[in-house]
Amino acid sequence: MPVRRKVLAMTMALAAITYLDRVAIGVTRPYIARDLDLTPTQMGYVFSAFYLSYALFEIPTGWWGDKVGPRKVLTRVVCWWSVFTVLTGFSFSYWSLLGIRFLFGAGEAGAWPNVARTFSRWFPRRDRGTVQGTFFMGAHLAGGLTPLLATALLAYMDWRTLFGVFGSVGFLWALVWYRWFRDTPAEHPAVSADERAFIEDGIVVDLRPLEKTQWKSLLANRTVVCLCLMYFTQTFGNAFYVTWLPTTLASRGLSVRTAAILSGLPLTLSVVADLAGGFTTDVTARRLGLRLGRIIVGAGALTAAGLFTIAAAVADSPVVAAVLIALGGAASNFLLGAAWSTCIDIGRRRAGAVSGAMNTSGQVGAIFSPILIAFVAQRFASPNASLYLTGVLFLMGAVCWLWVDPTKPVSD
Repeated sequence: MPVRRKVLAMTMALAAITYLDRVAIGVTRPYIARDLDLTPTQMGYVFSAFYLSYALFEIPTGWWGDKVGPRKVLTRVVCWWSVFTVLTGFSFSYWSLLGIRFLFGAGEAGAWPNVARTFSRWFPRRDRGTVQGTFFMGAHLAGGLTPLLATALLAYMDWRTLFGVFGSVGFLWALVWYRWFRDTPAEHPAVSADERAFIEDGIVVDLRPLEKTQWKSLLANRTVVCLCLMYFTQTFGNAFYVTWLPTTLASRGLSVRTAAILSGLPLTLSVVADLAGGFTTDVTARRLGLRLGRIIVGAGALTAAGLFTIAAAVADSPVVAAVLIALGGAASNFLLGAAWSTCIDIGRRRAGAVSGAMNTSGQVGAIFSPILIAFVAQRFASPNASLYLTGVLFLMGAVCWLWVDPTKPVSD
């Protein structure tokens, strides 16, 4: 097997572990709230604490990966978050849980940008959409299966032990990654001359030291701004799926167990959407040009996500609503290959910084998502209010894609 495919397999395993740890807290929420005597508002802040620290440390960790390479940075990232996943099970109060989840997010920040940085060195441009889609497929497959796995394990262990089991997986990954991976194909002894030539086809390797990043110019770039605004809406919706969706479905008459299982549908269906979206953006980019290839996939995906989510709000059957929400979630993730490939397209040597900026904006949306959804659900006394809010934001994000231009790099 070519070494680059093993690199992809390792990053998919990384993605799976991140969602295994993230989604578990949404499934275990009723048990955590019961044992620690937490209100829905307090749980909303616990959910948001992760996304707040994730946002704060995303750009610095992405930049760090540009400077020292993803081999060292991703090893640190995975070990850190694994420690705090385990420590989640030792929470004894609202404040202890809040602090642990904040530090968990600080540790996980930078994982996605450093994977993008890895792909920029290990895969040619023509395959990046497909590769990004395959990577996210690993994340969402784990996210979709985690409710099933967690629900089954909770029949044999309590939520505290569950976090200990889930957190231990990351340490094994970090050990294998650090010993085996290298930041570039040229450094890896198992890469053949033919594979290296294939990977570097169309890649202009700049060996100059990375000069100081002009953050003001980078963050004022129109494409970067639009990517950030778009990703805010996309991640707002995805945070809803992994935090409040089980509760939302239960409030519509489903049992807690059924709601927990159905809450995994958005991520389960996203497995197909991730790969299909990445493949589609590569094909359309080759046929219609890079800009249209990215915009058609990105704008079309968020438009469909918005319409499906709003349709779920007016559906009478809770099961039909769950399916429509799942279709909306899958549609929103159809754009991931296009979005992250665009970061690599325009970022070049600063792919970590650009993708970090986009993902930071997304995490700002994720910070507000649990809090706003809890607020509107209580304010309007209806679970449908959160669906309307999420659907409208998706449609606004679709409009942002019209000003994205992946053909114009942010710098030389």
